[in-house]
Amino acid sequence: MSASGPVVRMTAVGRSYGHGAQRVVALHDVDLDLYAGEVVALVGRSGSGKSTLCHVLAGVEPATSGSVEVDGRSLPDEPDWQDVALLPQRLGLAPELTVAENAFLPCWVRGENGEAAVLDLLGLADVAGRRAGATSLGEQQRTAIARVLSTGPRVVVMDEPTGHQDDDNVERVRRALDLARSRGAAVLVATHDERIVRSADRVVRLESGRVVA
Repeated sequence: MSASGPVVRMTAVGRSYGHGAQRVVALHDVDLDLYAGEVVALVGRSGSGKSTLCHVLAGVEPATSGSVEVDGRSLPDEPDWQDVALLPQRLGLAPELTVAENAFLPCWVRGENGEAAVLDLLGLADVAGRRAGATSLGEQQRTAIARVLSTGPRVVVMDEPTGHQDDDNVERVRRALDLARSRGAAVLVATHDERIVRSADRVVRLESGRVVA
């Protein structure tokens, strides 16, 4: 852990849906710090709140209570992808754009070039010019991972990044996490994959929306 303090500080974060008798609490007073250059595996059963925590950290959903800070600043309603980049389970690719166009769109919006080496790392170089909608689900997921890495974000959040990958491509995803770590990102990965858990620097477990380890 960095002596300079956490990149991310989540303090007493709660997230609920609905009201009254219909109210469902997905996160209960979650405290979580993430540090530069570490990969944290977020584990727990399906329905434990992992995706909700990822969405709150990425600014996709607001916290109902508590606070989320990145580099000591409150998380804005729409964080810049250089601050926090999210790989959701619903990938959100534009199927009519090519793999490279999807991967590097956040860079091009900023007037920057993308890194072809990221596509190579994820085994996408041979399909870079193909429309994303014409690629396999595994290739689409890796395209979305390349998109996450493209801007060199301070915080990387990935929700089940190996869900559609075979063994060889799980290793490619693991190397992508290593790349983010080497660049000094704070990385949170919600996963059921023991290979990703074993390669993490730290493991955080959720049970019924509460951090238990």
